[in-house]
Amino acid sequence: METSIVGVGVGITDRFRGVVEEKAARIENLAPRAQRVDVKVTHRAYHNGRVEDETVELTVNGKGPVIRAEATDGDKFTALDLAVDKLCEQLRRAKDKRVDARNHPRGAKFEKGSGAIQGIDVQPASVDVLRAVATGEIPIVTGNEEEEGYTPVVIRTKEFHPEWMSVEEAVDRMELVGHDFFLFIDVRTDHPSVVYRRKGWDYGVISLTTQAQPEELAS
Repeated sequence: METSIVGVGVGITDRFRGVVEEKAARIENLAPRAQRVDVKVTHRAYHNGRVEDETVELTVNGKGPVIRAEATDGDKFTALDLAVDKLCEQLRRAKDKRVDARNHPRGAKFEKGSGAIQGIDVQPASVDVLRAVATGEIPIVTGNEEEEGYTPVVIRTKEFHPEWMSVEEAVDRMELVGHDFFLFIDVRTDHPSVVYRRKGWDYGVISLTTQAQPEELAS
């Protein structure tokens, strides 16, 4: 895994580079698909009496979601340790979610031996019930005019406050919450967008472009 180190307002010493290489090995163990880790060290000096500090930003790129973490401290080595701990915690959580998803796949599962359906809250009808329905012993209730609007499909709705972020950040959030998609507002275009998981480590993005409402709908 390649390592790139950039200093902003601060010099990068050989000692610091050596420590980064040691930490990179720890990151690579948790993210074997990672191809590069970018390290950015920013020195900030304040004129209001506040103590100067160092911020270390870590970004992991590779075949998978982009993972980021950062930490601030008066010492850049301490900030590096804190940032690496945060990053490794994110990687562990993402890995645990992938393992749990493989061991406990979502969706219905039919057990041939018992005839039970697992994964959804549905109990299959017994043979006696099916036979009673077929022979008319159990009447079938049909709809009438009052029940015209009835539908067995239940549509659940949820509302969230919009969040502006980049596509990369949306992929990170989707991985961390363990969903197959994530709805957000693209900060680069201001368009409502959705990132979704495809096969393997591939991802897709769907965006809605803003335009005037069609006349037939507006009227």
